[in-house]
Amino acid sequence: MTERIGIIMNGVTGRMGTNQHLIRSVLALRREGGIRLADGRCVVPEPILVGRNIAKLEELAAAHGVQRFTTDLDAALADRGASVYFDAATTDLRRENLEKAIAARKHVYTEKPVALSTAAALALYRRAEAAGIKHGVVQDKLFLPGLVKLRRLREGGFFGRILTVKGDFGYWVFPGDGPPAQRPSWNYRKSQGGGIILDMLCHWRYVLDTLFGEVRAVSCRGALLVDRRWDEKRRAYAADAEDAAFAAFELEGGVLAQINSSWQTRVRRDDLLTIQVDGTEGSALAGLTRCWIQPKAATPKPVWNPDERRSDDFFAQWQEVPDTESYPNGFKAQWELFLRHVLEDVPFAWDLLAGAKGVQLAELGYQSWAERRWIDVPRLEG
Repeated sequence: MTERIGIIMNGVTGRMGTNQHLIRSVLALRREGGIRLADGRCVVPEPILVGRNIAKLEELAAAHGVQRFTTDLDAALADRGASVYFDAATTDLRRENLEKAIAARKHVYTEKPVALSTAAALALYRRAEAAGIKHGVVQDKLFLPGLVKLRRLREGGFFGRILTVKGDFGYWVFPGDGPPAQRPSWNYRKSQGGGIILDMLCHWRYVLDTLFGEVRAVSCRGALLVDRRWDEKRRAYAADAEDAAFAAFELEGGVLAQINSSWQTRVRRDDLLTIQVDGTEGSALAGLTRCWIQPKAATPKPVWNPDERRSDDFFAQWQEVPDTESYPNGFKAQWELFLRHVLEDVPFAWDLLAGAKGVQLAELGYQSWAERRWIDVPRLEG
């Protein structure tokens, strides 16, 4: 038996919404014939596209065979045939959109950050719980093949006792006066929820919590490195949201972590994101898809001598972890998990409370920057 589930998808004319959520997730599930449930039913997702630009919506719908689209969010939420609401709109609009969807008794799945403050994010969680709906937050980096391999290493005891975690994320985002910028202009405007601390510390929270230990304290320093940019219509504007962040974290169990994030750095490393984990029994370095290890027994013994040019090939001293399982698109994999959560109540770990924890870390990161000190991270209770 084949059934359909209507999904209101708001904000999917943006790059991530179009590529990762619509084309490579929801439409990919539809092309595959839907989701086969344990009771034998097959459920096919049917998107309803919502946005502010009717021309973009019409073009996107026509290109991908989507029948329904609208600029009227309220009308879409009134549709009884749609039971799920997804939000990938700009951060400044997300809280209001989610509140409307919860009030309409839709199950909600959303991009991050879920709100602009911890209090607002917790309020969303409590509203959703009171409404009795299912709710989830995108935690895509946990599904990256490189990080899946890291998790397998940790689960297998490869590291021994984990000592430190070192992350490096970012790339050069063009200001827009020459080549067009790779990121939307709202990312660099505080009034629209821009800023790399709010964006990326939400990611680092779930990565650190899940893979290495819950974050207990943070020290963060942001920076506005490029303050003049050009928007999508090639108009100059003053950027006022930080485009780089340098953060250190204390994790449960005494693990120390540091992660640098920058949209103004030129890449000379293995990938756009690298995470190195050092433990008593071995180390590993993961990128988006690949992972390398150096066990204790194969660790070389470098000797410091600045008077001679080194001949060591440090990269050759690491062994690559092979692909031992399939790695589907991470966004698609999490979409399927969330829809199974809605349809057959399978567990789903990343709810709006998890989203609130990400906002909390970002908020405390800004406080640390302003006060130039370490800030403890209290446990959040729903």
